[in-house]
Amino acid sequence: MAELLYTTEILRLAASLKEPYPLEREDGRAELRSPTCGSRIVLAVQLDANRRVERLSLEVHACAFGQASAALVERHSRGRTHDEVSQAMLALSRWLASEHDDPGGWPGIIALAPARERKTRHGAILLPFRALLAAIDAA
Repeated sequence: MAELLYTTEILRLAASLKEPYPLEREDGRAELRSPTCGSRIVLAVQLDANRRVERLSLEVHACAFGQASAALVERHSRGRTHDEVSQAMLALSRWLASEHDDPGGWPGIIALAPARERKTRHGAILLPFRALLAAIDAA
């Protein structure tokens, strides 16, 4: 039997992504596109005095994997620094490329395991992390 591409968990995550909304204060913004799949994301971030993520708003045009990844970034980025997000993205990238068996410590990311065998989806999954890093850099 073939492995299911979009599991119920992935579809639930994708559907849970909030609509973009204005932030009290927009400290940084990034608009990125994945060249491998065409996914696009616009991310605005509000940082606290220690440059930790306080709030973010996302506009996502991506497959269910990209939307699910964005939902996980949206849910679990609060309080994180640039370095923490960067480390999480590096671990995720290595896991997707099958260089490591551990996806890292980002909560819920294991739900995206069906995409490991589909390299064309990796860009969409990494895009929300890249956008968050770019928005923090822009702040």
